[in-house]
Amino acid sequence: MKPGKLPHALLAKMLAGLTADDPRVIVGPRVGEDAAAIDLGDRLLLAKTDPITFATDLIGWYAVNVNANDIACLGGTPQWFMATLLLPDTATEQDVASIFAQIGEACRELGVTVVGGHTEITLGIDRPILIGCMLGEVAREALVTSGGAQPGDALILSAPIAIEGTALLAREVGEELRARGVSGETITRAKDLLFTPGLSVVGAARTALQAGGVTALHDPTEGGLATGLLELSLASGIGMEVEESAILVLLETREVCAALGLAPLGLIASGSLLIAAGPEAAEGIVRDLRAGGYEAAIIGRTLDEGEACWLVSEEGHLQPLPTFDRDELARFLEK
Repeated sequence: MKPGKLPHALLAKMLAGLTADDPRVIVGPRVGEDAAAIDLGDRLLLAKTDPITFATDLIGWYAVNVNANDIACLGGTPQWFMATLLLPDTATEQDVASIFAQIGEACRELGVTVVGGHTEITLGIDRPILIGCMLGEVAREALVTSGGAQPGDALILSAPIAIEGTALLAREVGEELRARGVSGETITRAKDLLFTPGLSVVGAARTALQAGGVTALHDPTEGGLATGLLELSLASGIGMEVEESAILVLLETREVCAALGLAPLGLIASGSLLIAAGPEAAEGIVRDLRAGGYEAAIIGRTLDEGEACWLVSEEGHLQPLPTFDRDELARFLEK
């Protein structure tokens, strides 16, 4: 199989064979849901695990933020972090110290406590691999899932797409970008997207929930915005119609993708947040997000159960939402 996520159909088949008979599991493993919720009484324990495999630079920073994002997308607060760090036998003490420092800084910014993990030198790998596990909690009545979107909801996008993919490419293949005509200034700005606007959606999710009217949250990651929209559709059992011209895309992302022949819609997109909300609440959510310093726009609407997912192109043509068997970053790095 090719590098990247398992295809949705295969994943659904594999998950169907797992036992799920504990009644305390409120949200368990299924396509479109990225974290679990477990009933502990008046509060729910939220749990998420995700690896960082594409990046070698700042993997500690990535691991904390991408795992925290999925806790926030259940309406919760990320609180406790664990990490399994696998290192090649070429790693130095300085390499280890750098990754630990990144984890510590990212956790301090989010108010998260590191509670444990595992480290080892591993044969057969040529780069560090970091698997994060974030725990959090949420009041039972405040739980939000990717499967809560209703027909007729507005679809809101917070932050431009492919922030993570653009930053990764600038950090991993900056010299190739320069050779293909991308300016040094653009590459530097693209690298800095990791911090500004950054990968975290925790604040944006909190702002949207406080505004009210949110029915579902989902952060598009591997496979880009297009895959995130499909996952939201599958989890909620509804169709959607998205306006391509409304999608937020940074100039740096357009230049990097054009130089490498990549599609921004299919490029790993941590840092963006998909919000489904009742149509009467949508404008207020966008207004509050912007007031909080987050770019935001209404990009479409949800359709009835059984409907397809559509993209209205910038030229006004209605066409199926593009699908990506794997992330554009994985496709490029495999060349």
